[in-house]
Amino acid sequence: MFDKHPKGLVAASLANLGERFGFYTMMAILVLFLQAKFGLTGSQAGIIYATFYFLIYFLALAGGLIADKTRNYKGTILCGLVLMALGYLILAVPSDTPVKNQTLTLTVTCVGLFVIAFGNGLFKGNLQALVGQMYDNPKYAEMRDSGFSLFYMFINVGAIFAPLAAVGVRNWWLSFNGFMYNADLPALCHGQLNGTLSPEASGTLTELAAQVSGGEVTDLTAFAATYLNVFSTGFHYAFSVAIVAMLISLAIYLVNKKRFPDMNKAVAKETTSDSSAKNAVEMDPQEVKQRILALFAVFAVVIFFWFSFHQNGLTLTYFAKEYTDLNLFGMPISAELFQSLNPFFVVCLTPLVMAVFANQRARGKELSTPKKIAVGMGIAATGFLIMAVGSFVSDLPLHKEIIELGSSPVKVTPVLLMATYLVLTVAELYISPLGISFVSKVAPPKYQGIMQGGWLCATALGNQLLFIGALLYESIPIWLTWMVFVIACCISMCTMLVMLKWLERIAK
Repeated sequence: MFDKHPKGLVAASLANLGERFGFYTMMAILVLFLQAKFGLTGSQAGIIYATFYFLIYFLALAGGLIADKTRNYKGTILCGLVLMALGYLILAVPSDTPVKNQTLTLTVTCVGLFVIAFGNGLFKGNLQALVGQMYDNPKYAEMRDSGFSLFYMFINVGAIFAPLAAVGVRNWWLSFNGFMYNADLPALCHGQLNGTLSPEASGTLTELAAQVSGGEVTDLTAFAATYLNVFSTGFHYAFSVAIVAMLISLAIYLVNKKRFPDMNKAVAKETTSDSSAKNAVEMDPQEVKQRILALFAVFAVVIFFWFSFHQNGLTLTYFAKEYTDLNLFGMPISAELFQSLNPFFVVCLTPLVMAVFANQRARGKELSTPKKIAVGMGIAATGFLIMAVGSFVSDLPLHKEIIELGSSPVKVTPVLLMATYLVLTVAELYISPLGISFVSKVAPPKYQGIMQGGWLCATALGNQLLFIGALLYESIPIWLTWMVFVIACCISMCTMLVMLKWLERIAK
């Protein structure tokens, strides 16, 4: 599989695997942690989630600037790994729930998230730039798209098991303290402590409290405080898993550091070689301008895709918690586990998608990278259309109605989310790794880091809009929320098709 690729690809993939394991351990539980720990509404947690996800990618622009300025990609990446481990440590330290000083504790949590985001900004885009530099070698140039697809697949191996680890630690702590997991209980417990439960919701709390504790509960207020404390502490301990993953990633990176290209040596070699090599570094200003304009056009379009796709950690997680029957083949499951589906499908489907591309390449009919991205956006629209149809047919109640009742009277089959994640993953494979490949191919050599940061910055802007999904989720029929994402993806697809010939010309 890796025979025709540079040796450093495996090392880079392994280094990113550990980092992604830690990152997705946190992302699987973040919004649910914020709700359980602080009693935030979906839209409030959504704003923090969206801002954090924005910073994760926006600060990659700063990371790219630092690496391009210092020409020290390897050192910048190393600093990023260390900072991320520190941020996870801040989140992993347990504190009492219900929170006594909400402002202080929430501020400390947000500081931890910022440290993670800044570390990720130093790490993510620059590692991608290093991978792109491996394929600047003419020997590997034609394998660039395949190489980034492999890189993308390999790092998702860590993301498959991350939600399982987070849920396992949280549920182990619940069991250790004599409780069982229930997705509806944290919100009900906060309602009990705040005195905001309706009579129907109070009855639901009484019933669920007896189920998870194994007997009748007479003091609901005491139960609510105890259950919230145990539930949230389990989340804190789950963040510790991310620290371990980061240390493993750091060790892998240090051991394999020499396998990565050295930008300083590359620049020195090109500067002292013949005039053709010099021209490759000092590109014509007009061509540089055209390439950067093309990249910014693509960046603007993919904002709409990421605004839709990254709902997996927000509204799709809310949907799993509140509207989905959390039983699969007679076995109880946790809402967070659905986030393992995306990386699982990435690993399983990447060889198939690559085989399709290889077959098209052999017949001389392979789609251009911009056209693949446009196709991916159409596939993403189909994924959210599945959610819209499933929600409409099931006649799901409004979110405010399930708050009144304490739990949704209608629960849909988990197959609905499974099918959606399958389709969205296919779309992702047509967009994310190929978008990174497109940037590495089109970006002028001296702007490699900053342009990879620009791609991540576009992702950041889409992520900052994620909170709109949470607002819609709580205020309009759920099927209509999914239709908003269908429209966003269709707009992205059409815009890419309009620019297709121009982008293909620039990419040659």
